[in-house]
Amino acid sequence: MPGFDHFSHLAPIYDRALPFDALDRLLSYGKLSASNLVLDAGGGTGRVASAVKPYVYDVVIADVSVGMINQATKKGLLALISPVELLPFSDGLFDRIIMIDALHHVNDQFAAANELWRILAPGGIILIEEPDIRSYTIKLVALVEKLTLMRSHFISPPKIADLFRPHTSDLDIRDEGTNSWIIVRK
Repeated sequence: MPGFDHFSHLAPIYDRALPFDALDRLLSYGKLSASNLVLDAGGGTGRVASAVKPYVYDVVIADVSVGMINQATKKGLLALISPVELLPFSDGLFDRIIMIDALHHVNDQFAAANELWRILAPGGIILIEEPDIRSYTIKLVALVEKLTLMRSHFISPPKIADLFRPHTSDLDIRDEGTNSWIIVRK
């Protein structure tokens, strides 16, 4: 990703600044189990992967930020530098793919959705949690991110679901205040 890597600078404080507090919903919506191989797409420092790891077979993090990946590997997590739009994995490899608070940072969201679908195993689930741009609070967050040149591109939960409609109609949207969960099944 060209330009300034904001996340490498935020990486040392990221887990403290944005603690992950939705493990119960993630386990429930994603139907995670001990046999699942999970990809944490845009997983950054591994704050979500660390919480999920005890419940699954294994979890892999893919993120474009060198600083974030360095933090994840310091935790002993398997992590690699890769854009979500072009992942170095074989078709159908992952049982579950999670993407928590990261889709709005992806350059090409349609390409990312196609890539996530490609590497999802039959019967698998993609679980995306995103701030809901329809909320006034998130509109302010989006403005701040634009002003700080983060190149964020927030889209509404229905538009996120539309990214996967060429592949499936088996999906749900769960609105939860300023955040929404999009659950996509293969």
